[in-house]
This record gives sequence, C-alpha cells and structure tokens, in this order.
Amino acid sequence: MVATPVTPANRFFRPGITKCYWVVSIANISAPTRSELNAGSDLSKDIADISGWMVSGQKIDTPDLNSRFVSNIPGLTSAAESAITFYQGEDSQDVGGLMPRDTEGHIVWLDGGDVAGRKMDVFPVRVLSVGKQRTMGAEAARLVIQYSVGAEPAEDVVIPA
Repeated sequence: MVATPVTPANRFFRPGITKCYWVVSIANISAPTRSELNAGSDLSKDIADISGWMVSGQKIDTPDLNSRFVSNIPGLTSAAESAITFYQGEDSQDVGGLMPRDTEGHIVWLDGGDVAGRKMDVFPVRVLSVGKQRTMGAEAARLVIQYSVGAEPAEDVVIPA
C-alpha cells in the first residue's frame, strides 16, 4: 500500500492570466462584491514587476527540560515588504496619478484570472511611496510603488460571479 498521490496542479505562466486590481472601497475584504471589483482599476497591463505580496509567519521556540529538542509553535504573521513596478508615462499619464503617496485602498490579486469561483487575495494597503526609477539602461521608464499592508489580508477569497 502506498500513500494516495495529490492531484497535480494545473500549472500556469502568470503573464496573460494573473490580474491585479486597485479597488479603493471594499466593505468586507473577505467577500468583495462583483460591483466593488468592477469599480476598481485593472492594473495588469502596466505592471512590469512584482515583489512581496506574501503573508509569512514567525515561530516561537518552546524548549523544555525534558528534551534536547527545541519544539516550536506558530507565532505572529506579517506581510512581506510589498511593491509593484509600473511603466511610467512620458506625459505623466500613469498609475502614479491613481495612487499618490498616502492613498488608501486595496490591491486585489486574482492569480488564476478574473474567473468566478476561483480564488483571490485582498490586501488592504496605503501607498508608502511612488518612486521614479531613473536609468540609462535600455529599458522603459518605470515607477516603483511601495505599499504598507495595514491589516491582515483576506486570502483565498472566492471570486464572485
């Protein structure tokens, strides 16, 4: 007898599938409505790079006198430093105007696309900075927007129809 194998993941390549929305107002981040999502802005076409956007946990060591082994228990969780790099508009028409410093809202990640019944993550954020990358390299001009995650994100929320 062998262990039952897991069903393999339907693997995918993020570009062309994953969506990222900026939604200013969501009443309940654990259950955004379709009208709230539709009122947001689809940032996907202007995203050049992504960093962070992951919740991680800390452990608390719990040694005891009965053993040399140091066991542990779950501790605090936090969101990684999170940023999105966008393309900058030569005419200043870009996402920097949509999300200036100190703006509050929600970054919504729809990893498998905006498909009803699939899952999304909702991060309540405040814009920390809108930095203009300046380089002489052969690449398009970019903005790096850094975010603070002010409350626990809602993860694996079902995308509404």
